[in-house]
Amino acid sequence: MATLDVTQENFHQVISGNKIVVVDFWAPWCGPCRSFAPAYEAASEKFPDVVFAKVNTEEQQALAAHFQIRSIPTLMIFREQIIVFAQPGALPAAALDQVIGKSKALDMDEVRREIEKHRTSPAQKPA
Repeated sequence: MATLDVTQENFHQVISGNKIVVVDFWAPWCGPCRSFAPAYEAASEKFPDVVFAKVNTEEQQALAAHFQIRSIPTLMIFREQIIVFAQPGALPAAALDQVIGKSKALDMDEVRREIEKHRTSPAQKPA
């Protein structure tokens, strides 16, 4: 499966319209980004049930700023519109496959319970 070029205009549609989306924040001038690209493309072939998207941080600066991208490449995995993985740096192909597999195996009801628990904990409530 080919990767999708994601922009500020179509980002929400891509994330909300798919169960699992892996997003690679990159830039054309970034050497590690170019080195990571073949592993990313290979993973997109191995996981046809997952959407693979790329955000060019040079062209989509507002989107990169929204997600506080400070280093590229940065990889994020959205599952049911929730960020379940976010990490800067290029991953080796085997590590990328492992992270995607673990993301697919998550119990999303448990993830939502954990998020809710953190939202309602006393330490999180405003004074």
